[in-house]
Amino acid sequence: MTVRRAHWFEEVADHLGESYLRYSFTRGTRQEVDFLSTVLGLGPGSRLLDVGCGPGRHVAEFSDRGVEVVGVDISRTFVGIAVAAGLRVVRGDARRLPVRPGSFDAAVSLCQGGFGLPDPDRALAEDRAVLREVAAALRPGGRLALSAFSAYFQVRYLEPERDVFDAATGVNREVTELRSPPGERVETDLWTACYTPRELRLLCDAVGLEVEAVWSVTPGAYAEVAPTTDTPEFLVLARRPLG
Repeated sequence: MTVRRAHWFEEVADHLGESYLRYSFTRGTRQEVDFLSTVLGLGPGSRLLDVGCGPGRHVAEFSDRGVEVVGVDISRTFVGIAVAAGLRVVRGDARRLPVRPGSFDAAVSLCQGGFGLPDPDRALAEDRAVLREVAAALRPGGRLALSAFSAYFQVRYLEPERDVFDAATGVNREVTELRSPPGERVETDLWTACYTPRELRLLCDAVGLEVEAVWSVTPGAYAEVAPTTDTPEFLVLARRPLG
C-alpha cells in the first residue's frame, strides 16, 4: 500500500532518520539557543512553539533551560526520534498548525523547518500560510524568530553543477546526496525558497507581524549583524502587535 505524504520532505526525513543530526549545520544548536533566548526574552516557564522542529534539537536545548516547548514537525520519522528522547513533539503540518491560537509567548522556525521548504510551484503561498499560522499561535506581544535562506547568497555562490535557481520564483533546486543511518546513499532533489530582507518584511506585514529586525546569520553563529550578501541565512525577529 502506498502511504500518502503531505509534503515532499517526508521522504527525505524517512531516509535521513537520526543521521540528520550528523550534518554540520546542526552542531551550533547551543549557540543559537543562547542567542534566541536573549532576543526572544525566554526564561523558565516561557511557552515556546518550534515549527518544523525536525528530531527536536532546539526543543531539547530550550527544554533544558526550563522553557516549556512544543515542537511540531510533519515527518513521522523525526517526531518518533524526538518522542523517544522524551521531548514534547507532535506531528503536524506547519500550514495548518495543530495548536491553540494565542497560546505561546514566542515561536521559532529555523533551518528551513516549517518555512522555506515549500512545494516549488506554490512557494510564496505556502510560506505565507506558515507565517499566518505562526502569527495566530502567538499571544499578543509574542515574538517570532524565523530563519530563511538568502537569495543574495544563493545567487552569489551558485554551484551550477548541483544548483538550479529560478529567478522568477526565488526557489533553488539542489541535487544532493543523502545518507541513511546505516550509510545507504541516495540522490535526491531539495527545493529551498530564498528571500531578500525586503520580501521577508513584506511577508510578515501581510500576516500582521511587526518586524523588529532582520539579521544576516550563519547556523551556529547567530548575531545582530546587518544584512549582507555574505551569509547563507537571514534571521527575522518579529512581533504580534498588542492591539
